[in-house]
Amino acid sequence: MKKKYSLDRILPGSRFTADAFSDGDNLFASAGVLIRAKDIEGLTRWGITAVFSEGQLEGPDANKEESSLAAGAGSARGGVAAFADHALYASYTDMIDRLKSLMEKIAAAERIEPKTVDRLSQDLVQLVRDKEAEVISAILSADVKGYDQARAGVNCAILSVVVGQTMKLPPHRLVHLASGALLHDVGMLRVPEAIIKKKGSLSPEEAQKMRAHPLLSYRIIVKELQYPDDVGLVGLQHHERWDGEGYPRKASGQGIDLLARIVSVADAFEAMVSQKPYRNPMIGYAAIKSLLSDNSRRFDPDVLKAFVRSMGIYPIGSVVVLNNAAIARVIDTHADAPLRPKLKIIVDEFGKHFKDDSGDTIDLLAEKTQFIARALDPRELA
Repeated sequence: MKKKYSLDRILPGSRFTADAFSDGDNLFASAGVLIRAKDIEGLTRWGITAVFSEGQLEGPDANKEESSLAAGAGSARGGVAAFADHALYASYTDMIDRLKSLMEKIAAAERIEPKTVDRLSQDLVQLVRDKEAEVISAILSADVKGYDQARAGVNCAILSVVVGQTMKLPPHRLVHLASGALLHDVGMLRVPEAIIKKKGSLSPEEAQKMRAHPLLSYRIIVKELQYPDDVGLVGLQHHERWDGEGYPRKASGQGIDLLARIVSVADAFEAMVSQKPYRNPMIGYAAIKSLLSDNSRRFDPDVLKAFVRSMGIYPIGSVVVLNNAAIARVIDTHADAPLRPKLKIIVDEFGKHFKDDSGDTIDLLAEKTQFIARALDPRELA
């Protein structure tokens, strides 16, 4: 049973022994992760006065093991540093800027040439084809600042195309999938800002307007941008659920378009691993675990299986501790052995730190005596 912890009891450097939640299913801090001052400040700004956890709250302490590992783990994350390939960084941020410009025009109800979105979708599909592992690592490992909704759209589209490739969708369907993922939430641009930014619970009327955004997305995609129905259905159906308990039309199972089912999983994962004003992002491993606990309620089991095959249990870019106490970053995955990815050592078992990817590469599929003991959140150790 979850216990309530008043915010004034939570100090920077403290931690919970089990996951802590700020409101319903909104994760505030994963078990064992150090809480930062800015995390507490974020809850205060949103008027949240307590968090809930089944575990105990442990006060600040000087954990020597974590302190000695912090520098190495910290080097695995953060902004441009996570993009070893500067051309990739330039391509990624350019896509965010282009989508931001499109969204600003949509919000202002300005006319947009559909080909503008087509070019962005085609460029994104090509980027995933050329540098799939690198771009997944970058979006999961970098704190790129910018327009949140555009960044989320680009990230969701990248993840969706990765899954689409795993499911062997033909090229034209991959481009439609990318377009739908980029535009799936544009209906939110027509929801009153006062509702979107409101702190606390929405009134029934406000909740109804919020839940109407998939209808607005469909109208914008099909009527204003003149895209075919399969692209529009991504916007209309991305909040539908496999069990029929979603919205706006309670579609279920195969009655939900395949592209929408793919985007639904990618969108949920992207939301979990992204920074929110009211909670910490999950690490990739925790987000995958959360998806796997779905039990055919929200997501198509076959799409979810393809997502895990694409991403692994420990997604590319994850930071992990091995059974010999070494710290490593996941650089590649094996679809048939998701628990045994390929790793780049950040800190070896003797405490030696490696910078600029100079550590050894280890393939756990070949190194049978080594295994992952646990996943780390490098933000908290940095």
